[in-house]
Amino acid sequence: MVRSLADYLEQGDLLVRNRTRVFPARLRGQRLPGGGAVEVLLLQASPDQGPDCWQALAKPLKRLRPEQKLSFSGGGSDGGTIEARVRAIRNGYLWLDFAPGTEVLACAERLGEIPLPPYIERPQGPTPEDRARYQTIYASDTGSVAAPTAGLHLTDAIFESLALKDVGVAEVVLHVGAATFLSGQPGRGSGTVEPETYFVPEETRRSIENCKGRVVAVGTTTTRALESAARQGWPSRPKSTGLVLQPGDPFHVVQGMLTNFHLPGSSLLALVAGFGGTEPIREAYRIAVAEKYRFYSYGDAMLII
Repeated sequence: MVRSLADYLEQGDLLVRNRTRVFPARLRGQRLPGGGAVEVLLLQASPDQGPDCWQALAKPLKRLRPEQKLSFSGGGSDGGTIEARVRAIRNGYLWLDFAPGTEVLACAERLGEIPLPPYIERPQGPTPEDRARYQTIYASDTGSVAAPTAGLHLTDAIFESLALKDVGVAEVVLHVGAATFLSGQPGRGSGTVEPETYFVPEETRRSIENCKGRVVAVGTTTTRALESAARQGWPSRPKSTGLVLQPGDPFHVVQGMLTNFHLPGSSLLALVAGFGGTEPIREAYRIAVAEKYRFYSYGDAMLII
């Protein structure tokens, strides 16, 4: 059980977690003119396209066109409305221009829904409990559209038990992007991943250098951040990574991993198989299926050390 994590780690080990925070990135609104319904999933700001431009996914994308205006509201709440203009549509993505000076994240907090993955069925939309539960207890840096789900298992009591055993804790940031919502689409198998922004603080790099035991990553997002940083010379500023790790690829930093059970054919499962070995991971998944473990975001986890 994850609550016994300290029993499997040793004095001098370093547990590294991803402190990204999920924001209510799903906006519902109307197309103007006409009033047809539209749903947008904000992904990330695109300052290279314009100071108030955001990249997004949208439904129904085929009914949108450049220069069209969209209006978003809070579904009857008192959060008001915001409008955006479609700047461009390319490769399944939408770029939206908001009014100059619009605080898009603040508006999303008022008007948006927490963007649960499509396999979590909520016919009436996400619940208030989802908004609280789909977040790690240490989330602080806003920017993700999906939770780093291995971290959802961790509690204050677990961290207290790790401290008593002199297991260190460090943090990275990797803002989880569209991969969760694009999984299974053509051309997006285990060999590709949507670029995501990450940052490894200087204090975390120093903790890794001084670690006397093993560096244990909480989840695949933390693993990608650490392994990307090592390959890019430990950059001191946020960087973008499209790193894909698969069986046969070296791991330069991570020596242990806490991870959930992932979608078949996904880059996440390929990474886990690359780290733990294809046959051991295959056997772990066979047991998980036989024992009816829970998979995906709100599912069970395994520790690979």
